[in-house]
This record gives sequence, structure tokens and C-alpha cells, in this order.
Amino acid sequence: MQGQTDTTERSTLPGETRARLRAVLSDVWGYSTFRPLQEQAMAAVLERRDSLVVMPTGGGKSLCFQAPALLREGTAIVISPLISLMRDQVAQLWQAGVRAGSLHSGQPTDERRAVQEGLAVGTLKLLYLSPERIALEDPRTLLGRARLSFVAVDEAHCISMWGHDFRPEYRQIARFRELFPEADMHAYTATATPEVSRDIRRQLALQRPVELRGSFDRPNLFYSAKPRQSGIRRLFEVVRRHAGQSGIVYCITRKETDKVAGALRKEGFKAVPYHAGMEPDERRANQEAFVADSEDIVVATVAFGMGINKPDVRYVVHMGMPKSIENYQQEIGRAGRDGLPSECLLLYSLADLMMWKRIMTDVPPEQSAIAWKKLDRMYEWCSQTGCRRTRLLRHFGEEYPRQNCGMCDQCTGGHTPVPDSHTVAQKILSCAVRLGESHNAVYTTNILSGAKTAEIRGAEHHKLSTWGLLSGRPKECILDWIEQLRGQGLLAAGEGGALSVTEKGWDVLRNRATGVVMDRLRTAAAPPTSSLESLSPTDRETFERLRQLRKQIAAREKVPPYVIFGDVTLRDTARLRPRDLHEFRRIKGVGRRKLEAYGAAFLEALWRDPPPGPDALREIPRTERERRTSERRADKKRLALELFRQGELTAEIAKQIGRAVSTAEQYIVEQLREEGPLDIAPWVPEDLAAAIEEALGATRDGRLRSVFDALEGGATYLQIRLVKACMKSRGE
Repeated sequence: MQGQTDTTERSTLPGETRARLRAVLSDVWGYSTFRPLQEQAMAAVLERRDSLVVMPTGGGKSLCFQAPALLREGTAIVISPLISLMRDQVAQLWQAGVRAGSLHSGQPTDERRAVQEGLAVGTLKLLYLSPERIALEDPRTLLGRARLSFVAVDEAHCISMWGHDFRPEYRQIARFRELFPEADMHAYTATATPEVSRDIRRQLALQRPVELRGSFDRPNLFYSAKPRQSGIRRLFEVVRRHAGQSGIVYCITRKETDKVAGALRKEGFKAVPYHAGMEPDERRANQEAFVADSEDIVVATVAFGMGINKPDVRYVVHMGMPKSIENYQQEIGRAGRDGLPSECLLLYSLADLMMWKRIMTDVPPEQSAIAWKKLDRMYEWCSQTGCRRTRLLRHFGEEYPRQNCGMCDQCTGGHTPVPDSHTVAQKILSCAVRLGESHNAVYTTNILSGAKTAEIRGAEHHKLSTWGLLSGRPKECILDWIEQLRGQGLLAAGEGGALSVTEKGWDVLRNRATGVVMDRLRTAAAPPTSSLESLSPTDRETFERLRQLRKQIAAREKVPPYVIFGDVTLRDTARLRPRDLHEFRRIKGVGRRKLEAYGAAFLEALWRDPPPGPDALREIPRTERERRTSERRADKKRLALELFRQGELTAEIAKQIGRAVSTAEQYIVEQLREEGPLDIAPWVPEDLAAAIEEALGATRDGRLRSVFDALEGGATYLQIRLVKACMKSRGE
């Protein structure tokens, strides 16, 4: 299944209404086009028809009710599960010029009074409420005489017992249907299976809803899952790949959260913990520091993240296995919400499965049966082979159209069966039998590897025929093979993780079926390391300058930096270099109010040097102007290289082509690469090239200035650029 599913006839809008909706989208949010399903979802709201919208995180669900709320009379009620999520969305709406408010516990009296006054006089277009507030207070008293336009239920999967985050308070939302029967109701979620969708429709009593189901595919996310051995080392590798960028690390327990955060800080990374055992003020301060880009990493229990709308999280690492695929989908949903490349690493072990089952012992039987089933599916996703994206989408009822997604460890690692795969599988299964099917994976690994621990000698298990059968293989590999056989249903784990051979496993032992174990621990192709790979070094420097300005403005206005502008907007600004407010307005994400508030400051930061070329270029049609700009740039690149080959200094070259020195140097490098294989020998001696390569590898951020400082001025910036380009051409 691809794209949308609509269980009723598709909603259509009159041309005039569609034009007004597009105008709102452009003026308020700075978007010129709709994302998939957004227009149909907005149409359902404007036509006053109930709807159920299942759309992946980052797909723009919030806009589906925010934009049409501005075109309808009255106040839209938004049921949202977390106070932090409410505050975040309200702050973004105010920045865009939309009057919105929220009512929740812990709210200052004056703020609450202001919201209620706005509600009473009809100036609020959206009011955010928590399900707990609805449960505690009669909605009619809460809303007073306010004119209700419609009800939007965010994170609607919480209403279903089959949902991964069931909250009984959500069942109270159905009261709105009883008390305000004239108001249409709209449910939105990112992680509903078909079963959960049916439950949402029933619990909210949706009446002939327009049902839109988008693709769950997040093509910008790189998925990988590894056995948890050397977990901290693997975590450090991910953080270094994304140096200076935002990341979330999930842990199962509070103790592990503190331990991992401490290890990251000891290594020099900017990381803070977040869990329920901390003092509320400290926890809040850590979250705010992460959102404000003062800290790069938050290490948290799985309760963190649902209320975080930060779009520039470049990686999510799970230090343990989530309790369901739905939970996993929700948690990795924090990564790459802006659509830029991001990485998701999951570290798991059989012990996670047993831990979750112990945690779930107090859950009512009806819920525990569902939870255990979900837990087993999550473990299978981790341990089985085959494209991760395909299996993830299939869980949500969607088929991926290709055999190789190119964005997961299974598809990029070239994983193949080990040479003696069937025999290895039989040795592992046989060992479990020889141990009386009473020992866990770690103990079984020790037997197969030939270990002589005190426990093994005491049990005389070193005398077993299976002892040392895989002594030439790394323990990490043996343990991963056990995980694979467990995921394939050849082994089962009982109490304490004791391994037993299943009926399918016995078929392999008796040669009635073939056992397969894969070599999965070889290094896969590198996942995306930067959301800015499409930018030239010069544009990256400009991006960082704009990013610092954004951070300063956000600190002054006491809002998260991404509320000012997202990374996509800054990236496009750095690359397209608008010359004036008219051109800046055309950048994605630049709405009318933000243009008025911040446009001049960002243009000043963009053009630290005066923009070249006459202002008359503004009168040329955009497509023609872009063509002429491209031709002029190509001419200047050729001239820059010609002058460089003649021995001119880069400062003089920059003056002659009317560009900054850094731009002139980048032109030289780009032109050299365009002319053929990059040969830097004429300009960078071999020993100096080696020193530059070493410095590039040693510096954490890879910035030119860091390398220049590390070499104490022993190389020019141009020489560093040339070596860096040469390394990139070699795939390093």
C-alpha cells in the first residue's frame, strides 16, 4: 500500500476555498505546497465532516487542523496529551501570528485568566486541553459561552487499549460528542495499526468519517539494530558522526539513563539526563536546555519525547529494546521531523525481552496478553534478517515496493549467510539441548566459545560435546547468531531467558529444514552523517552563521530556536542566498509575519559582505535569473582556477571575481573536481597532505578552522580544502 487510503468518497473543496487555504498556508507558515494527504485532511475539517488521519511523524499532522481552524468561525478545541507539547505548539502559533492558548494544571493565574478572556470574546482560534482537564472539569463549564468550531484529538491512539500508549483519560473525550453534537470531530495519530484505527472510530463515535491513511515510510531515516555488546562504543560512534547536532538517547531504566549521560559527559559531549526520578526543576531545565540547543544530547527514559516538537533531531539511539513496534515508531519519530537525513540505532539483547516481561507482571491479564504479543514482534524485528523498512511498514499494513531500501543496515551491509551457516545453526541448537534447555544465551555462548568459567567447571559443562564447537568465532558473533535463531522461531526463551529448541528448530537439527545465520556484524555502509551534505563548505559556514543568529533571537524571545526558523529554511537560505526581502519570502518556511520580524536580520547575516550584482536582477523572471546566475558562477569558477594556475594569491583572485576569499577557494576546488580526477600534488606536498588528513580525522567537528588551528598555521585554508575534497572523492 502506498500513499493514501480513503474509506469514503474523497473530500473536495470549491476553488475559492482552496485558494483561501493556500493563502493561509503561505502567509502564516511560509509553505507553497501541501504535503501528501494534508489538503484532503483540511478539506474534511472545512466541510465539517468527521475524520481519522493516520500520518507518520513529520508528515505535518498539526497543520491539518491548525490551518483550517483559521478559516472557520469560533474556537477549535485540540485535545493533546502533554503540557510540554501544548506549550510548544502554542508558542509556534503565536510566532506565526495566530492567537492560540492552552489550559492545564500548574498554569499561572494571570495566564489562565488571559486565555479564558480570549476564549470568552472569541479571539482565540485554537484552545489546547489535556484529557485530564476534561475528566476533572465539565467541558461546558470549561468553555463557557465560547463558540466551538470543531474538536481535534491529537495522538488519538491513546484512546485504544490496543494502542501502544493507552490512557484511560482519553475515553472521556467522547463526552464532547454528547455535549456538543453539532461539532465535528477529527482524530490524528502517527502509529495506528488497522486494529487501533477501528478502535479509535468506535471510541470517539466518529460518524461516517473521512479516513486518510498515509504511508508510514520515513525515507530520510536510516534504520539499524545491533546486539548490545560494546553499546557505549557504538553510541559514541553515532554521536561523533553527528558532532554538534541534536540527538536523543533512550534507556529503559533511570539508573542506566544517569550512567549513559555521565559516560557521554566524561567523553566531552554536551549531554543531560531526563527521567522521573529527578527533581522536577532539574528535569525541566534539562529539557529546556536541549530544546534551546544549549545541550546537544538528552539521555532519557522512554517517557521523554512525546511532547518534543524539535524538528532538527539528527539521531535517536535506543540503548535497549522498546516494548513494541508502535513505541519504536513513536520514539524514532523524534528524528528528522524536518525531512533531512537522520539516523536511528537500536541496541538490543534477549535480556531486554525478559526485563519487559518482568515489568509487565502487574498489568491486568487482558492488557498483558496484548503487551507480550507486541513485545515478541519487536524482538523479531530486531533479530530477524531482511530489509528493516519493509518489515516495519508491513507491521502497519503497508507493503514497501522495492527489495532494497538502501537506508537500513540490512540493505547496505551486504549481509550474507556465514559459509557453514546450516552447521553453525545446528551446533547452537544442539548446545541448547545438551544444556538441558535450562541456560540463557550468554551461558550458551560461553559453552560454544570454549570458556572455562568457575560456573562451567563446577557444572562440568566443559565436558559436553558442544563445548568449544565455535571456539574460533568471536563471542559477539555467536550471541548474535543465537539472537537470529530466536528471531526465526528456532529457539524460544523461557523463564530467566533459558533457551529451548522449538519444533521448527528440531526440523533443522534433523536436517528436515535448513538453518541460516547471517554475518551481520560487518561494517555496513555509513548512514547519513550530516543533514547538510548537499551544501558546499562555504554554504555550510553560512548556515552556521545563520544558526547562531537564530539561537540569539530565540534566547531573546524565550522560545526554542526552531520556532524562529527550521534547519530546512536556514539550509535553503544559505544555498539560494536571497538578495532582498522579496526573494527571502520565497524561501520555504518564511511566512509573512516572520519575514517582517526577522527578515532584515537574517539578510544582514547572510550578506556579511555586500551582495554582488545590480538590483535590477530582481526584475528578471525567476527561472531566467537562476539560469543567468548559474552561468555567471560557472564563468567565475573557471576564471578563479585560471588565475590560481597563473600563481595569483587567493586574496587577489577573490578581488578580481568579486567574491569572498573563502568562496574563491571553494570555486577553485569545485572547478578542479569538474575537470577530472582531483590531483592535489602540484599544490600540496605529500607529507603535508598526510598531516592534513590526520588532522581532519582527529578533529571532532571537521571544521576548517579546527584543522587550521591543529596544524598551527602550517597549511593554508585552500590546501585543507583540497585535501578534504580529495578524501571525499576517495569515499573517506
